Amino acid sequence: MFASVVSFLYPVMKYLVPPAVPDLGEDEVVAGKVGELKANSSKVFRFGNRPALLLLTAEGEYHCVSAVCTHLGCTVQYRSDLLEVWCACHNGTYELDGRNISGPPPRPLESFQVNVRGTEIVVTRKRGG
Repeated sequence: MFASVVSFLYPVMKYLVPPAVPDLGEDEVVAGKVGELKANSSKVFRFGNRPALLLLTAEGEYHCVSAVCTHLGCTVQYRSDLLEVWCACHNGTYELDGRNISGPPPRPLESFQVNVRGTEIVVTRKRGG
């Protein structure tokens, strides 16, 4: 009986309790080259030991957020048709700056600073508050 209750409660608790925020392991990476992304598109790249999502808006602005959903750690993607970041696992959505707007994600995606240095797109982890 006890094993049945535990086998039922464990997945429920894993669903309700989000994973801890991971340490990315690096503070700055080259995410790509200028001209690599088309307007209103994105790419996933490695930022330390985790994936990140680099976006180029139709207006030519870069945004970068962690590609790890704050709900259960699934990899998010950019929905160019809806102009938002989406997690397919449980239909969570985020603004381009990482703010969670619908679904089960309990907190925003970590956002990163993007700078163009010559022909390189450099992404830096934001520090402080």
